[in-house]
Amino acid sequence: MRKTLSLSLLLLMSAMIILAGCSSSSANEDSDTFKVGLEAGYAPFNWTQNGDADGGVKIDGSAEYAGGYDVEIAKKIADGLGKKLVIVKTEWDGLVPSLTSGQIDAIVAGMSPTAERKEAIDFTDNYYKSNLIMVVKKGGAYEGATSIQDFSGAKITAQLNTFHYSVIDQIQGVNKQPAMDNFPAMRVALQAGTIDGYVSELPEGISAAAANDNYAYIEFADGFTTSDDDTAVAVGLKKGSELTEKINEILAGISEEERAQIMEDAIKNQPAAE
Repeated sequence: MRKTLSLSLLLLMSAMIILAGCSSSSANEDSDTFKVGLEAGYAPFNWTQNGDADGGVKIDGSAEYAGGYDVEIAKKIADGLGKKLVIVKTEWDGLVPSLTSGQIDAIVAGMSPTAERKEAIDFTDNYYKSNLIMVVKKGGAYEGATSIQDFSGAKITAQLNTFHYSVIDQIQGVNKQPAMDNFPAMRVALQAGTIDGYVSELPEGISAAAANDNYAYIEFADGFTTSDDDTAVAVGLKKGSELTEKINEILAGISEEERAQIMEDAIKNQPAAE
């Protein structure tokens, strides 16, 4: 009888522990929060800063804050959803895995809704549209380029696992360099002369030139061949997410004029170190 009672008690306690664990797990998935993943290193779309100036949002688990265009868009989405915005600083390659594993609720990180990415995750309607440019050293050999073919023989790179890197192959005779992890690293490489230029989008090029007089950006009349999705930016969500329709409604309420103003302010407010 004692053994039976002890076993029953043990099973009951085990069940209680399991239930408690499940309850704790559910509590961590706070329905009142909207967890957004971004690099916080792709100005003017997103960056890291020391305080909450210009609307910076504290990065989860860090003393640092995130700011930029993506952060402002994420704020509007969170407000529209009636949730508290939580910024989760995540390396570029970790964004999609973090989303699919449930560590974040959305990717708001200047991400283009390419066909390859659509195989893994869903995207909202676009919240920004841009063009590809080349960032070069001001006063350097390539500042006067007018066509992408003027970069034949040049050492060119782009960010790892982006369509920016794939379009480099459209330059005949280019000296394609290994892809780099992030934009700050590419700016350093450009400054050091390790590369002659890197492929980016217009806002980032404007940001680079505004942050450092040693950089210039080139817009092309005869530029890269891209699809509309390649040069658009959208919110990444889990496949079949119930948030997609609601976020599209929120984005539809942000006028083109307001989006342009948010980007203008982001370029103006970016940290000088970016």
